[in-house]
Amino acid sequence: MELRQLEYFVAVAEEASFTKAAARLFVAQPGVSTQIRRLESELGQELLDRTGRTVKLTEAGTAVLVRARDVLNGVAGIQLVIDEFTGLVRGRVTIGVVRACAGLDLPALLADFHKEYPDVEVTLAEDNSDRLIENVQSGQLDAALVALTATTPPGVNLHVFVDEPLVIAVSSSDQLAERSAVSIDVLRDRRLVSLPRGTGMRACLDEACAVAGFVPYVAFEVSDPVVLAELAMRDLGPAVLPASLAAGYHGKLSALTVDPPGLHGRMALAWRAQDPVSPATRAFVAHARFVLGPSVENRGQATA
Repeated sequence: MELRQLEYFVAVAEEASFTKAAARLFVAQPGVSTQIRRLESELGQELLDRTGRTVKLTEAGTAVLVRARDVLNGVAGIQLVIDEFTGLVRGRVTIGVVRACAGLDLPALLADFHKEYPDVEVTLAEDNSDRLIENVQSGQLDAALVALTATTPPGVNLHVFVDEPLVIAVSSSDQLAERSAVSIDVLRDRRLVSLPRGTGMRACLDEACAVAGFVPYVAFEVSDPVVLAELAMRDLGPAVLPASLAAGYHGKLSALTVDPPGLHGRMALAWRAQDPVSPATRAFVAHARFVLGPSVENRGQATA
């Protein structure tokens, strides 16, 4: 039995797919299949059910998965001890980022980190915030730059670097354009333009509407907030946008504050709260927090 076989098995179990596991491991898919077949042969049990459209664990596979994770975590812990003892920072950091990350020069952050830690390989992946947070919680990502809702996700540490009001942006010809503040209820039965589900701003919109007792009618979904502003400007429907973005369309968009309750868009660096966290991940988190400055939630407060 080899550690590589256990690593491949855990990846397939978590991804429910040989193809996705191979992509995650940066190896060829046939190699993953071969190594897991060898592991099953050595154990004398099939660990995976391959008969359906997705790969599922057998009863034996479910039991082995727990032990396999324990073994891999133990080996990772040994490497952490050695790296810390020798003072080396090396390895790989897998970072997730939302498709539209306001308030951050990501290329500069990554370039400066690479200059300071050239032996650390950095991998970057884009996705929606909900999926990124799930992957940080499960350990598939070491850290992620995400948009947050009012609810703090469990199992992660957060460093909030953007916290600004969200407004309802309408075209200058909209009947609401003359108003400065509205309740969220004005969106009831209106055709809206919005980011897709899984994004922070969409979650804020959905949560506020749910509190008011209705489900928003989203007629257009786009993944770029700038395009969202353009659609609202062309009178295709109100949009929930960051106040700073809406301000850039002064004269073309009217920005209405939501009162009560106020809506806020937050961006944060998220990383796992549980050990083990590799020296490379700790180095990246420390670097990113330094670049981002004090957490928005702690600014103005005394620190020990």
